[in-house]
Amino acid sequence: MELLPLLLACSLLFTVATPVRDVTDACTSQVNDFQHLNGSGLHLTLHHPRSPCSPAPLPSDLPFSTVLTHDDARVAHLASRLASKTPGPRRPTSLRKKPAVAGSLADSLAVSVPLTPGVSLGVGNYVTRLGLGSPATSYAMVVDTGSSLTWLQCSPCLVSCHRQEGPLYDPRASSTYASVPCSASQCNELQSATLNPSACSVSNACIYQASYGDSSFSVGYLSKDTVSFGTGRFPNFYYGCGQDNEGLFGRSAGIIGLARNKLSLFYQLAPSLGYSFSYCLPTSASSGYLSIGSSNPGQYSYTPMASSSLDGSLYFINLAGMSVGGSPLAVSPSEYGSLPTIIDSGTVITRLPTSVYNALSKAVAAGMGGTPRAPAYSILHTCFQGQASQLRVPSVDMTFRGAATLKLATRNVLIDVDDSTTCLAFAPTDSTAIIGNTQQQTFSFVYDVAQSRIGFAPGGCS
Repeated sequence: MELLPLLLACSLLFTVATPVRDVTDACTSQVNDFQHLNGSGLHLTLHHPRSPCSPAPLPSDLPFSTVLTHDDARVAHLASRLASKTPGPRRPTSLRKKPAVAGSLADSLAVSVPLTPGVSLGVGNYVTRLGLGSPATSYAMVVDTGSSLTWLQCSPCLVSCHRQEGPLYDPRASSTYASVPCSASQCNELQSATLNPSACSVSNACIYQASYGDSSFSVGYLSKDTVSFGTGRFPNFYYGCGQDNEGLFGRSAGIIGLARNKLSLFYQLAPSLGYSFSYCLPTSASSGYLSIGSSNPGQYSYTPMASSSLDGSLYFINLAGMSVGGSPLAVSPSEYGSLPTIIDSGTVITRLPTSVYNALSKAVAAGMGGTPRAPAYSILHTCFQGQASQLRVPSVDMTFRGAATLKLATRNVLIDVDDSTTCLAFAPTDSTAIIGNTQQQTFSFVYDVAQSRIGFAPGGCS
């Protein structure tokens, strides 16, 4: 599962003479004011991973080059999924190194996670809170449209747990917790949810294995309990109770999956709330939201969800054209559909077919006149001297099938990589095109699965 700018109120409070207490008060108010269930669905606050108000912030000194490295790994993993190139099984290093856990989880695995331990999954993902158990305890979780199974770290953490904000989830403290037996249908559904086969413990408990593109993984017991958001409580929610969780994952407790799969949070809540969800991914100078349930259909421009046999859990759309400064790119219309295209909340940088990217790069550079160029930065090839907010940047529009057009602001076109360099927030690909979160920021997006369409509208974040 994958950063950038959130919260005008919070960022303004970080001026030199402002007390830290004011930041805390403002952030607490934002969280409390925006987590509720009503007739229009479930509504949650969504935090940028670098937000000062995030309940699970990333390290402030995390280099942006590291973010891009992990972003590239995520994209490679998504591409391999679509190419059906699943790695062969390989036992995780942690389970090989710790034979002392005999008789427990490590001894129970019939098959193993196909990826070795790695680092940060959550560097590009947005964060919200989820309540679990009876009585409910709140946990900071990263939100991912590319993941299906929701999981979090659980006590006693038989093998390994990463650092997180707040305590681990303790199933023994919940009166509504239950483990899921291997014979349950949900255990059989893990293959499609995690792309890894399930396993069975010596006590007949179902074991899940969730692995990610940057080699992070979580292994543990498939479980069920009551999930809650504010006053809304939903019993018999299926999730992973992680006992071996390796990778940085920010400081979050785990992952909320919103993909098209029976085990995702979205699909489990949909029978009660409706088969749609919406969000606004904030920058570091705004607040965002995640809503599950009904939305105002009149405010959105819609494009059909594209059907694809490559991966039934991802959200596919059709990019039909792009323009810079009002002029269409100098590429054949067929080039836009030359690769499958998905929309993904955890990918930071949008990937375009190489021919489309090259035309976009050339047109943007020409539209910026004499702005001095800067050397390439990691995966970003088109860079300029200066900060995006200080430069004159041409308008860029992305048009999707059905004529729905996303009119990008400067913050969606360029991304500052350091104090003196800004780069075009797009990269070329020859495998899978992806609409990433930099281009989605500050727009309202709705995933209307019931009617198989995706809509967007400007000005969604506050």
